[in-house]
Amino acid sequence: MEIFLLNTLNGLSWGMLLFLIAVGLTTVFGVLGVLNFAHGSLFMLGAYLCMQTMQFFDSFWLGLLIGPLCAVVVGLLIEKYLLKKVYDRDVSYQLLLTFAVLLILDDAVRMIWGSGYHVVEPPEILSGIVAIAGQDYPVYRLFLILIGPVIGGLLWAFFHYTKWGKIIRAASFDNIMAEGVGINVPLIYTSVFALGTWLAAVGGALAAPQQSLIPSMGEKIIIESFIVVVVGGMGSFPGAFVGALLLGLLESFGTVFAGRMQMAIPYILLAVILLVKPNGLFRKGV
Repeated sequence: MEIFLLNTLNGLSWGMLLFLIAVGLTTVFGVLGVLNFAHGSLFMLGAYLCMQTMQFFDSFWLGLLIGPLCAVVVGLLIEKYLLKKVYDRDVSYQLLLTFAVLLILDDAVRMIWGSGYHVVEPPEILSGIVAIAGQDYPVYRLFLILIGPVIGGLLWAFFHYTKWGKIIRAASFDNIMAEGVGINVPLIYTSVFALGTWLAAVGGALAAPQQSLIPSMGEKIIIESFIVVVVGGMGSFPGAFVGALLLGLLESFGTVFAGRMQMAIPYILLAVILLVKPNGLFRKGV
């Protein structure tokens, strides 16, 4: 019973991090139609910028606030000077371009912060442990389990109850018609890419106290995020949530029951979903 509960909590905490990254990825794809392979590097950048801000201000909360905003500036530069050139081109151009950006950002991080490991301590209020089913469990992981649905709920409310959110949804369904009725579609594209960048960077900042920071940390996460997006349905907000939880739980229990096969679990899940529901679990839409 204790093992089941602890692995469920571990799966939920990892799933919530995956959700924050995957929901940004799927939102960008749903509106812009761009598969952004550099999304993982923006996750990594958020973690490093959070660490750097903490070193300046000695506050994790300021790092969580300022770090992702600095990453958004980088994302806006990428969108303005690179991605805008390939919006109307084949997806292969987008993948090659964003993969090149991923390599550039990885090397930039190595040049600035080095290639060694960095450790970020959680804030004091979240640094303790609590007893769950007779076992010690980190408070910070419980925080991750809670913050994921909170951010997800705020995003859902933004898309459904604000004017700007409704405009974004309209542009995601038919950008030509949206432009025809006077909506500034290029501005929508820029704002959505900024939102996707912010979500990836927030995910990185939240992951920083839970894992060591290394320049290649975004490469693994982007693969799993793509799997979540495909499993949940390309461009689907609820699909990203369900897919992230499903993959997080499967990987958590896989470490106990699957042994070395645990590494193959994401790909097995992807293969099964593509065979049963090639379009993913949910249809496109936020």
